[in-house]
Amino acid sequence: MKPARSLVLSLVTALAATLGAAWVALPAFAAGPTASFVKTADWGSGWEGKYTITNGGGSTINGWSLVFDLPSGTTVGSYWDATLSSAGQRHTFTNRSWNGTVAPGASVSFGFLASGSGAPTGCQLNGAPCGGGTPPTTPPPTTPPPTTPPPTTPPPTTPPPTDPPTGGLPKHSLTGYWHNFDNPAVELRLRDVPTAYDLVAVAFAEATTTPGALTFGVDPGLSAALGGYTDADFTADVRTLHSRGQRVILSVGGETGRVTVNDAASATVFADTAAALIARYGFDGIDIDLENGLNPTYMAQALRALRAKIGPGLIIAMAPQTIDMQNPAGGYFKLALDIRDILTVVNTQFYNSGAMLGCDQNAAYGQGTVNFIVALACIQLEAGLRPDQVGLGLPAGPGAAGGGIVAPSVVNAALDCLARGTNCGSFRPPRTYPGIRGAMTWSVNWDVSNGNGFARTVAPHLDTLP
Repeated sequence: MKPARSLVLSLVTALAATLGAAWVALPAFAAGPTASFVKTADWGSGWEGKYTITNGGGSTINGWSLVFDLPSGTTVGSYWDATLSSAGQRHTFTNRSWNGTVAPGASVSFGFLASGSGAPTGCQLNGAPCGGGTPPTTPPPTTPPPTTPPPTTPPPTTPPPTDPPTGGLPKHSLTGYWHNFDNPAVELRLRDVPTAYDLVAVAFAEATTTPGALTFGVDPGLSAALGGYTDADFTADVRTLHSRGQRVILSVGGETGRVTVNDAASATVFADTAAALIARYGFDGIDIDLENGLNPTYMAQALRALRAKIGPGLIIAMAPQTIDMQNPAGGYFKLALDIRDILTVVNTQFYNSGAMLGCDQNAAYGQGTVNFIVALACIQLEAGLRPDQVGLGLPAGPGAAGGGIVAPSVVNAALDCLARGTNCGSFRPPRTYPGIRGAMTWSVNWDVSNGNGFARTVAPHLDTLP
């Protein structure tokens, strides 16, 4: 073998000598921006699609526009994390203010719902094939990135991920409300909240005489019932929950809440006072539980301003009543859709409701059943909220609500039906939602009063979901 190897080396040496200076190293191929498509769900008559844009080049992408065609008979419905313009069967998705900048090696994504069985064709990203190629020097003139962000939605210094932040929450999480007041349920110090709860909503921040302003402190009645409990004790307890991996948010509203945000001035006051309370006590976010009126335009402005102050890790939750989530044009529903890019979860209260229509609009489902929970959650899931933004709110047993109390096993069955398509009642949703966020209960205090049955049953079941 040695003579043959020597011959090869001799030939290589001779060839190199012959080529001389013409023998140069070829530049390595640098991949440019690419976009990949996947159907994340398909239920026959329609599907959910997701495009992921990856910057495989060496320079930052500042603004993107993705174009594709759909065959006749297939149409785009709801969409998220992009803006859309359509001309016939040709659809153009463009970045939003928070996800237009894509650093080398980074990715962003957007999604949409479609009716029909067709799939996208002819995909182009910034004028080049989605599978790769040399993009133009500047983005197409019809879809430039905004020169300045809209005044009500300033992006943070570092653009947030395409999906809203989870604030350290697990994929499927259990939320419980903690009473900052004295009522027939057992009184608890915050540190006594069971570890089964991933997210604890402190009920409640209160209004002041200034429109939009929030105030908070340990309730004197609670302090007396506990034999002394101060703001300093509470703040230390927030740190204790953080050390256990739990998150704590401040809930605004409740049945008697009177916080009002009805103009730009009160929106600014809301954001300023909420940010101050978050900084003082160490809260991880805010929960909107206003049952006496909500202006979606100015509350959206307030929440965007708050997020700009706190940063992309801010948890934003909501706890609307079922009636508030029947129609996407309604105030609460509109707010959820308008801030979908920064919203963490909507934990709808599936109780104290009576019978209501589900997403099939064919029958009124009675509260306290798997059908009721699944059919009403389906409205939100089919109207544009992502599964990870939908939670199921139920009472924690006797005393916690006037109606709609269910056994924790019913909550688990509803989660199974939505996530897996199993354990459903007579109503079956049009598809499954494996990313369903989880469950919420009113309240931790009532759950402890009733033997912790809700947390002990629902929390371990959440860990089994896909």
